[in-house]
Amino acid sequence: MITHPTNTPTPLFDALRTIPAWADQASPVWPAAVDVLLPAEMERIAPAASAAVRMVLQRVHGMLRARHYSRRTEKAYLGWVRRYISFNGGQSPTDLAPSEISRFLTMLAVQGHVAASTQNQAFSALLFLYRDVLGIALEGLDEAVRAKRPVRLPQVLSLVEVRAVLNKLRGTTRTMAILMYGSGLRVLECARLRVKDIDFDRGEITVRDGKGQKDRVTVLPSKVADTLRAHVARVKALHDADLRIGAGRVALPDALARKYTRAAEEWGWQWVFPAARLYSDARTGERRRHHVHESVLQRAFRDAVRATGIAKPASCHTLRHSFATHLLEKGYDIRTIQELLGHSDVSTTMIYTHVLNRGGMGVQSPVDWLGS
Repeated sequence: MITHPTNTPTPLFDALRTIPAWADQASPVWPAAVDVLLPAEMERIAPAASAAVRMVLQRVHGMLRARHYSRRTEKAYLGWVRRYISFNGGQSPTDLAPSEISRFLTMLAVQGHVAASTQNQAFSALLFLYRDVLGIALEGLDEAVRAKRPVRLPQVLSLVEVRAVLNKLRGTTRTMAILMYGSGLRVLECARLRVKDIDFDRGEITVRDGKGQKDRVTVLPSKVADTLRAHVARVKALHDADLRIGAGRVALPDALARKYTRAAEEWGWQWVFPAARLYSDARTGERRRHHVHESVLQRAFRDAVRATGIAKPASCHTLRHSFATHLLEKGYDIRTIQELLGHSDVSTTMIYTHVLNRGGMGVQSPVDWLGS
């Protein structure tokens, strides 16, 4: 067992701005999230970080990129590896026994009071570090205190509530919200739609690189088709204007920009919901237009829910839950809904059947049998 230094922070501890040792603190304070250590920053912290630590962080980053993990997963995993290193006094994971993970996870649950999903994410990051990057088998984790995952039913809006919220939205955010509800899209899937992935003739939307790096096809609501056509026409005019000033290129996945050098400025690859402002790519210097940030829709939806007076803690993702539940209410089979949602396991989709069995949707209360 490696003794954790509780009073003497290491230079790496200060440089990474991560959490302090909590082993002997009665009332720990959970810190703010730390930034990700990208390769370009390695040299900046060179005087503080040991060569072994820098090498480990570089290897983790490289392996994440090689396996095409999403940028958000990359950020989360690197953050947890850095927290783990700092918790152990700045020592390289190669010098730590895998059993130290148990102590770290216990600290998160007992003193950090983190949610089960947060602790599981930390465990997944460290599992990736030891098993996939360092090639070390993990043992001795049975003693770790694990946060208990609560069993919760998804929040669902009724048809009347969905209509009321949508009526409070205007412009692009309304179109995006209708697509999320009508197609079962996640908020980032909606924001990242490209023009080529909407098929108006077939009434389909192709979701590319969704959760779990999966593609799927879902329905394009006929109710929003004309509105979406008009929106795409306005985006086309914006794209043509960008091209005239030497901009009009978008980021492409993987190495497509090298394979198809003109694809980044082709109409089909443009975002359906582009951002209002151009930006300059730090690496190439190109003036590009990113897709609209998901927080724009999230903020507008939150304001719309508040304006309707609905007491439910609804978010954009509630529209996806409502999509699945309302299809079940209309008699669509669970396998079809599973495909539309992109769930790998039907058991994930089955959670919506529990929503249907609640209250008046499933049984009649005996109090309703009483006379007046």
